[in-house]
Amino acid sequence: MRSTDPHDVRRVTVVGEEVLSRPCREVTKFGTPELSALIDDMFLTMYVADGAGLAANQVGVDLRLFVYDCPDDYGIRHVGHIINPFLDLPDPSSRRLVDELEGCLSVPGATLAVSRTDRAVARGVDKDGNPLVIEGLGYFARCLQHETDHLVGHTYLDRLSKRDRKDALRQMEDRREEVFAQRAIKAARLGRQDARR
Repeated sequence: MRSTDPHDVRRVTVVGEEVLSRPCREVTKFGTPELSALIDDMFLTMYVADGAGLAANQVGVDLRLFVYDCPDDYGIRHVGHIINPFLDLPDPSSRRLVDELEGCLSVPGATLAVSRTDRAVARGVDKDGNPLVIEGLGYFARCLQHETDHLVGHTYLDRLSKRDRKDALRQMEDRREEVFAQRAIKAARLGRQDARR
C-alpha cells in the first residue's frame, strides 16, 4: 500500500486475475495513513466505475476490506467501509431468497440473476479498529454479500450455473471495452476537476 495525495483512481482487477480468486489477508494495522489513503482511493475508484461497492482485491490489494455507497429497498443510502468482515445470514428456516440481476466491476459489462438472502448483517471494524455492525436489507443486503464473497476469493460468477457463467463471460467480452472507455472519460473529467481546485 502507498500513501497518495491527491487520491488516485486505481485500476480495477478483472475476473481471471489471481488476486480475485484467493482469500484476502486480515488487516492487522489500524489508524495508519496508508489504510486511510487506500479507503479514499477505493471510494474514488468505485465512483468512477459507477459501483455500489468495491473490495480491496478489486484494486489489487490483498486485504479483507470493502467500501460501499449503496441504497437499500427503502431508498435509504448507506455509505461506509468495513474491515475484516464476517457475515451473518438468516438461518435457512427464516431465510428469504431473492433472484435479482447482479453485476460486478471486475466482470465489466455483464449482469445476471443471482440468488441472495434479503437480509444480512456484516460484523467487523472500521479503519481505527472500532467495532462495526452493519445491517442490510434488500439491495444493500445483496451488496454486503457480494463484497464479502470477494474477500474469500469468489465473484458472483462462482454462484452461477456453468451455462450462466458462460453467458456472463460472453457479455463481458462484448461490452468490456465500452465500459473501460466510460470509466476513462469519468476519470479524466475528475482529473480536470481536481486541477481546478
